[in-house]
Amino acid sequence: MSGDFLDKLKSFEIPTCLRVCCGTDGSVTFLLEIMTRKPVSVITESQYTVKADKAMAALLGVEEGSEVNDRVVRLSAGGTTFVYARSLSPLERMPNTMREQLMRADIPIGRILRSHNLETRRDMGELEILEGEPTFDGIPVLSRSYKIVHNNYVLMWINERFPIDERWNL
Repeated sequence: MSGDFLDKLKSFEIPTCLRVCCGTDGSVTFLLEIMTRKPVSVITESQYTVKADKAMAALLGVEEGSEVNDRVVRLSAGGTTFVYARSLSPLERMPNTMREQLMRADIPIGRILRSHNLETRRDMGELEILEGEPTFDGIPVLSRSYKIVHNNYVLMWINERFPIDERWNL
C-alpha cells in the first residue's frame, strides 16, 4: 500500500470501522461480516459485457475492443447497505469457472478469488471524499479505487463508495 494512500486515509475524520474497511487490502465483504456479525448480501444493480474503449483499455491493460464485465453492486448486512461498488473485469484474463461465478452476480468478488486460490495483490489508487453524490442520497462518501493484480496483469479494477455516517459505529 502506498504511503500517500495510507497517510490520506489516516487524515480523514471518519469512524474507525469505516477506516478499517476502506484501508484493507483484503476482502471488504469478509470484514463486514466480522464487524456486523451478519451475512453480507450482494445486490446487483447492473451487469453488462462491454467492449473496452480507449480509457478502459488503458486502465485494465487490454486491447481496445476487449470484452469487459462491468458490474455494479451494493453490499448489505442486516438490511443496511454499507458499500456501493463498480468493477471492471477483462474476461480474457479469467479462468472459465471464475467468469461464470462473476456473471452469476450474487457472489462477492473476494469469495470468488478465494474459491479459485488465486494469488493476487491490490494496488491502491484514488482515495477521496465526495460530497453530494447520489450513491447514498447525498450523504458524503469515501471513494477508493484499486486494481486486483494476478500474475502482473490487472484482473479487476474496482471503485468502492462507503457512506460516511453512523452506520459504521458498530
